[in-house]
Amino acid sequence: MSWGPWQILLVLAIILILFGGKKLPELAHSLGKSLNEFKKGKNEGVDNDTTSQVKTQSVPPQVTQQTVSAAPVAGEVVTPEVVK
Repeated sequence: MSWGPWQILLVLAIILILFGGKKLPELAHSLGKSLNEFKKGKNEGVDNDTTSQVKTQSVPPQVTQQTVSAAPVAGEVVTPEVVK
């Protein structure tokens, strides 16, 4: 089903009745601002993703020492071992 000119006019008339003539320009203005902020955020997110990928690729992995401990069995004393 396609939208004809009468259906579009009817929808626009209902919107005009619901929001009034004064409120429509304010709604359009705030919608435009929101759309611009969304586009900015989307572009910044893409920029941050590419820079973070470059940073993670250029930094060598750091080797750290970890201690491994096992749960003691009744009456057994367990000392931590250093794994390299």
